[in-house]
Amino acid sequence: MVAGEASGLGAATARALHAAGASVVICDLNPEKGEALAGKLGDRATFVEGNVMEPEAVQAAVDAATAAEGGLRVSVCCAGIGWAQRTAGKQGPHDLEIFHNVIKVNLIGTFNVLRLAAAAMLDNEPDDGSERGVCVNTASIAAFDGQIGQVAYSASKGGIVGLTLPAARDLASRGVRVVTIAPGLFDTPLLAALPEEARAELGAQSPFPNRLGQPEEYAALACHIVQNPMLNGETIRLDGALRMPPR
Repeated sequence: MVAGEASGLGAATARALHAAGASVVICDLNPEKGEALAGKLGDRATFVEGNVMEPEAVQAAVDAATAAEGGLRVSVCCAGIGWAQRTAGKQGPHDLEIFHNVIKVNLIGTFNVLRLAAAAMLDNEPDDGSERGVCVNTASIAAFDGQIGQVAYSASKGGIVGLTLPAARDLASRGVRVVTIAPGLFDTPLLAALPEEARAELGAQSPFPNRLGQPEEYAALACHIVQNPMLNGETIRLDGALRMPPR
């Protein structure tokens, strides 16, 4: 199951998992993009419209993945929104409702997917390594290097980093792993609207490779996490050694 983004990182991950032989359920708010992606993948791909913050919608996607061939053994959550505003400034204090919404989508939405997917995985028969499933979450290097104006976004992604180890410990006795990826600057639809020059300047901040990350590189790491049972309870930075400056 790939939840939260039927384009960018999520789409690349769905394609990679499908290419590796998995049945894939895509859960996203955008039916046009979700259905288009499932249609391109063809057999073993299903789209379920849903908001990661809504338990019923995510449960429907979990049920669809559980009913698919092989059951639900992999969950990847790429849900996320951004917002730029200082804690306080000339315009007054940070908008509390917006802060709440960013936390709700990024952190609570991710946890909603994690808890429901993990609950379904507990009923799986363990494989030869006693594993029943793996949940991959998406944070951001902003969890560690939050810039000016990123207080809401950084807090939400920092929360995902913070829950990774205790969730992995919660589920360890039942053979379910939890790992988080913290991407740097990636060439996703969010950046596609910027002029090419601006995108190149952003990519140049990365020491090496000296460019924006590609969604396929995120997908490759997600697939490796699935395949490597020793990866558990950890957040992996995927950023080309980038450390973000204050602004």
